[in-house]
Amino acid sequence: MTGKYLREVQRFATSGARGVAAFSLGGVEQLAIPQLAYDAPDSPSGMNGGNSNTDILLLKRVGGEFVPDGRLPGVGAEDVEYFEIGGTPFLAGACVRMGSGPYNHSVGQPIYRWDGESWQPFQTVLGHAAKQWRHFVIDGEHHLALAQGRPGEREASSAVYRWTGGEFEHWQDIPSRIGYNFHAFAIDGTTYLAHADHLLPSHLYRWEAGKFVPHQSLMPAGGRAFATFSSGGERYLAMANIESDSVVLRWDGDRFVDHAVLDGGAGGRELLAVDTPDGLFLVRVNFITGGPRDPHPLLKSPLYRVEDGTFRIVDEYDTSGGTDVALVGGGRQLVVSHGLNGGLGFATESVVYEFSPRGDL
Repeated sequence: MTGKYLREVQRFATSGARGVAAFSLGGVEQLAIPQLAYDAPDSPSGMNGGNSNTDILLLKRVGGEFVPDGRLPGVGAEDVEYFEIGGTPFLAGACVRMGSGPYNHSVGQPIYRWDGESWQPFQTVLGHAAKQWRHFVIDGEHHLALAQGRPGEREASSAVYRWTGGEFEHWQDIPSRIGYNFHAFAIDGTTYLAHADHLLPSHLYRWEAGKFVPHQSLMPAGGRAFATFSSGGERYLAMANIESDSVVLRWDGDRFVDHAVLDGGAGGRELLAVDTPDGLFLVRVNFITGGPRDPHPLLKSPLYRVEDGTFRIVDEYDTSGGTDVALVGGGRQLVVSHGLNGGLGFATESVVYEFSPRGDL
């Protein structure tokens, strides 16, 4: 697939890929790909079936391409978060389930630490149907937020953990039913934390006196992901929605207010703002339309150019149950993970695109 702004340059095999963590070790670009499931004839059929006794796929860049570089234990993985504390690299895996049906959603969430030569188990946090880890720092203190929850089995709030100097300890619960995502950012010295939930309204929280307190509601249901960026002196919060339109809100000095609806309809799973010398762009990744009962994974996902508070689609790319996107290659490439094939199986390929903000491909 070739467009004006995006051109496919590589594919690599993945199975139920649910995310992309991009980072560097020793000057070499790396990828960690969480995998939800492998296709298995003796497991339940459909997009929520499969064998979730999976691994996190590791790749590294060699000769201009990403090649396999091992695996890490991470059953039914939905997300991998890379972060550093005091210069030491960590990887945290968010795992939604284990087994091949019936599934167990009470899963240990693995955190690995780089010892200079390999990834070593560091800490395991018990979670329930976890969807995502997010790392952020407030006043020099490191935190990890875990989005999770699956109603009907065991109610489990999403949660924030704080670094003690030797491990992460539970700090605060965040109400959720099916928590999907966290996004932390600061405005005028105050830290805010956006939480996306599929069933409950997605909310924005404000850090106050050592805790997160509710600031405002953002979206009634179907929340998936966020991206924050500034343009023309205004601050914006974009929100992906799986069930209806994805939208952009504008900061009015106290809260976010309605600003724009993103063209492209339902199916939004992830967003990435890319600021370049040649303009500001918003990458959207579409997962499915039709819902789990009638899923359609083969979709077009849009690339928006942001100008004067408007969001214009300047390119589109094919997604096959698209789940995440990461910027690599010094900002010259995008990696997009895919989680479903056209037959609703998990074996598919994730894709690397060359990205030209000038639109001259």
